Amino acid sequence: MRAEETSGQNASAAKDGRYQEKYDVVVIGSGLAGMTAANVLGRGGHKVLLLERHYKLGGLATWFRREKGEHIFDVSLHGFPVGMIKSCRRYWNKEIADRIVQLPRIKFDNPQFSLTTTFNRDDFTRLLVEKFGLSEETVKAFFDEARNQTHYDDQSRTTRELFERFFPGRSDVWRLLMEPITYANGSTLEDPALTYGIVFSNFMSKGVFTFQGGTDLFVKMLRDELTKNGVDIATNAPVEKVVVEEGRVVGVKIADSAPNVESPEIGGVSKVVSPLLGKTIATRAVLSNANLKGTIFNLVGRKYFDPDFVAEAEAVRLNNSSVQVYIALKPGETIDEEQCGDLLFTSVAPEFSSDLLLSRKITSRTYSFYYPKTRPGTDRYYAVASSNANYEDWANLSDEAYEESKRDLIETTLDALDKYVPGIRDKVAYVEAATPKTFKAYTDHWLGASFGTKYEGLAVSRALGNKIPGLYHAGSVGIIMSGWLGAVNYGVIVANDVDEFLMRE
Repeated sequence: MRAEETSGQNASAAKDGRYQEKYDVVVIGSGLAGMTAANVLGRGGHKVLLLERHYKLGGLATWFRREKGEHIFDVSLHGFPVGMIKSCRRYWNKEIADRIVQLPRIKFDNPQFSLTTTFNRDDFTRLLVEKFGLSEETVKAFFDEARNQTHYDDQSRTTRELFERFFPGRSDVWRLLMEPITYANGSTLEDPALTYGIVFSNFMSKGVFTFQGGTDLFVKMLRDELTKNGVDIATNAPVEKVVVEEGRVVGVKIADSAPNVESPEIGGVSKVVSPLLGKTIATRAVLSNANLKGTIFNLVGRKYFDPDFVAEAEAVRLNNSSVQVYIALKPGETIDEEQCGDLLFTSVAPEFSSDLLLSRKITSRTYSFYYPKTRPGTDRYYAVASSNANYEDWANLSDEAYEESKRDLIETTLDALDKYVPGIRDKVAYVEAATPKTFKAYTDHWLGASFGTKYEGLAVSRALGNKIPGLYHAGSVGIIMSGWLGAVNYGVIVANDVDEFLMRE
């Protein structure tokens, strides 16, 4: 692993090389919500400490290197709405926003249809009218209904009921409209329609975008901006406990040792030792970017909450996790951009099914293709295949069965990819797989949840500050706040809550 990705993060944390004993705000976790909140608060003049248990920043918005740095893989399938440009310009800086570019070719291939789209409202309307035979009036009414969804709408109406109203019996249309959103945030047909409508409408504005230069450059630019705005950063510094006294937050206790997470990227376990290990840092407020249930039950403790709130938090459902296969091609080998597009949603299932998307017997995969234009300066081609998954399907396997399942995941993925990249096995230089257990190990998310919680988690997350003064949470909750844009914007919302609390106090 390169030096700037390990010790450089701690070395740049405090200008004098030392940390303070007390901060206005401690942010736990450096996912996009945590980093954005830290940046907004730091820029607002508050003393902020950002703590990360891992040896690099980013949470699930991260990357890793293999083969002595020869290959670099982005973990997130980072396609997000155009709103990310405005949010990055406003809450980060213009240089970051200027690197956000559109992915022009979003492709679908399944037994019901094959098509290419720019994934915006005009093109979807054209496809639904010309290819699927719907009336333009029906399509317009559906888009208007989805766009007008708000948090105040009926939460009992499901996405299935929304589709039945506009496209009864049209499973092919449901598939086109639903599959990308399921991969974006874990939505199912049985989740509230408003959670679908808000996210779908965001994408339908201008299409799908990404960050040119890769997640490694993106996170480096975020880290530089954090440091510029006076935020102290400590990696390899897992928080063990949020300290609560007399019913309010007074500090955080950092564990005595960092997680023992091995990675070929750094040749074993990170040797960087945070000077904060074992220390308790005093603070007026804590903003947790950790898993919502982990925050409540592990970092704080149920004894500090009233029984009704504990019951409400226990009832929050976690979202699903993922499996991914990372594929690097040999020097000189290429991927046909016309054939594969930028994002490719594939399935061999006869119809869309949320259950099939989570099944161990994978029928659907989303491929994110990385061309030299994606990460300027390299001439190499990469692909990341992702499928939704259940943690339980992987967690209870024996070590031998787990490794065999990972090998099977790789082999079946290469078999499926051969349809789009002929002769893929002869072109591969390196391949590796990640499972829900992998995401659990690196992020400490309960059940390796890739998308936080279901919709009911949003109310619980928002209520923390009313239960314990000085305690806040921001992250991937309630589906609506999932994805890169949702995480950034939720970080801003909660940062404003923290700022109001600090000013009031």
